[in-house]
Amino acid sequence: MTDVVMIAGSTPRPAVMAAALDSFRELGARVHLVGSFRTAEMDTGLGWTTLHKVSTRSSAGKHAQRKTETMSAAERLWFHLEHDRATRAALRAADVVVALDNRAVYSAWRVAQARRTPEVCSGIAAALRAVARRREQAGAVLPEHAPGPVAAATDGLRRRLRGLPADLLRNATGPLALRSRVGARAWRAAVSAPGVPDTLRKAAAEQVVEGMWLSGRQSGAIVTARAAAGKLSDPAIRAGLLDDVASKVIRSGRTPGNLTEAVGAYLALADERHAAGDTPETAKALLAAMRLAFHRVVHIDQVSSPLAADPAGFVAPFRKSVAARAVVEAKGRLTPAAAPPKDRPLRLLVATTANANFLHLIRSHYDANPDVELRFLDMAEHAGMRRLNGAPQRHIEHRLGGDPLFGHGAEQQLRPYLDWADTVFVDWCVAPAALFTAIDPGDTRIIVRLHSYEAFSRWPHMMDFSRVDDLVFVADHIRDLSVASIPGLGGDQAPRTHVIDNGMDLAGFRRAKDPSTRYNLGLVGIGQVAKDPLWALTVLEQLREQDERYRLILIGGDMGRPTNAAKAYSRKLERALKPLVEEGAVVRIGSTDDVAGALEDVGVILSTSVREGCHVGLMEGAASGAVPVVRDWPFFAGGEHGAGTLYPAEWIVETPAEAAARVRELTESEESWRNAGKLATEHALTTWDWPVVRLDFDRLLFGS
Repeated sequence: MTDVVMIAGSTPRPAVMAAALDSFRELGARVHLVGSFRTAEMDTGLGWTTLHKVSTRSSAGKHAQRKTETMSAAERLWFHLEHDRATRAALRAADVVVALDNRAVYSAWRVAQARRTPEVCSGIAAALRAVARRREQAGAVLPEHAPGPVAAATDGLRRRLRGLPADLLRNATGPLALRSRVGARAWRAAVSAPGVPDTLRKAAAEQVVEGMWLSGRQSGAIVTARAAAGKLSDPAIRAGLLDDVASKVIRSGRTPGNLTEAVGAYLALADERHAAGDTPETAKALLAAMRLAFHRVVHIDQVSSPLAADPAGFVAPFRKSVAARAVVEAKGRLTPAAAPPKDRPLRLLVATTANANFLHLIRSHYDANPDVELRFLDMAEHAGMRRLNGAPQRHIEHRLGGDPLFGHGAEQQLRPYLDWADTVFVDWCVAPAALFTAIDPGDTRIIVRLHSYEAFSRWPHMMDFSRVDDLVFVADHIRDLSVASIPGLGGDQAPRTHVIDNGMDLAGFRRAKDPSTRYNLGLVGIGQVAKDPLWALTVLEQLREQDERYRLILIGGDMGRPTNAAKAYSRKLERALKPLVEEGAVVRIGSTDDVAGALEDVGVILSTSVREGCHVGLMEGAASGAVPVVRDWPFFAGGEHGAGTLYPAEWIVETPAEAAARVRELTESEESWRNAGKLATEHALTTWDWPVVRLDFDRLLFGS
């Protein structure tokens, strides 16, 4: 005879139970009902062997009652079941334990945790199948050993998990079960137990990771994924599992602790697929590795970056990967780039995609130059180019020697421009730059400009720099970071590198300032986390502790919030700004087309960023006569180059306290403030103004 114990979290429907009891009797089963239900609504004549309602009034006293008040309904049900003597006896004798409803699933899982013998299932249909199987296997000896929870979970995963219903598995590994330390430890041991097939281990590990994540055990989810991944033999399953938990952390707005393992797993998978000659799958795995490694949350939308902290160490896994090295392998060009023509104007193609913000002066200057014939190409305006630029996996596959249609498409789209141009200047080292290196450029010279953001992106790791003749950086520290982290920038076929400041028309920023503006601090551009305006608020608060005349003027639109990391920073910023705006300590100008006009009211210009290529807003502020105060940008502080080499050393501070001290010193009198502002203007106009910088561009293009 088979004993079936049904656990009810609410009153079951009589009609359903009547039919079920008839079916169980036909299979020779005794049925016991325990749990929480309305006794008056239960028909005792249906044929129950036991009908036992547990008391919800704990005999353990007020302490236990207070304890249950903090529990969920499902947890309270189990608390009362395990403290009820009759229920414990019924469960010890049970052959099959059934959760009749969602509230009872947690209790059924706890039974499975504590005992090996009963078969645990969810729902009447699953219970009937279990009883039928037992009848067919009558005479089989079931083990009577009852291990502890960890052993039970570990052995149970190997022995029973294949037959565990999906809904019961979801609840058994849900946040309710994994909220306890014992439950979390048990399942962590279970998913890393030896002898479990990969597909089964993956399914269970994914459920456990999800449950731990929802229960608030994020670090435990990472540890569990690592433990399970270490036992997986299939590299694709291993990479997918590590990616799953890493992506959860990234979506939450943080850098995952298992980022290196997840990226390494995809690179190992790529190497295996590459060795097997499977180019599409190799490209897919490499792109997955790059998307994780260079995700904007990891480098852009936080105030730190593992790439900036250790460039060579961060990209070391890519340098070791055979497949990743194959992507950046130098293909070279059949014909060297031709020298600028002497008998006709230089044909210059300026190319970008949807971002020509730093090209206005370059375009207008060379458009008016009789020695240059200029054409401008915005790839975003051409459907064919847009499709190719939006297909990074095809980029990689083509670089590996596959996808000939991609190469044909690039030829078709770009060859007319390459045949016309003597020189192509591609702004931003992203998809368009990679596309221009996907085909042999002939004798056309290729120049690419890398600003700052691109050094933290995947695109420089997907292109052939042997087909780039000159790579232009906006600052020495960006060149240092790029050379240390981008594989294609080393070796005999690497491009020539140059440092040329952004072209800016600074003369128009020189304005007369009212004496009262010396107490106004300004910050231009607060739309990115990298600007770290919270640092500026700390400076302001320290200044206002001694003199409430100091104010902060914020120029620029609100912070973009593409990720949860950026949203979290933005929320923190808005909370800090609200009282300061209300008391008049902070003035928000918002977006404006007249930055020069807004800077008339700024006496001290701040750069509080964690990273910059060259801070245009600061340079404009200096040109306006505002006194510069520049944070030693943390991403580059301590390196050979950084804010301290891009700007005069006396502008640089390391802490908010140093910044506040510099502001007080230079604004102590109108004379000291005006003298410092005059020196800043002279430096800006003689260093970064377009009449100075355009000479560097002329030398780059004409070689003179």
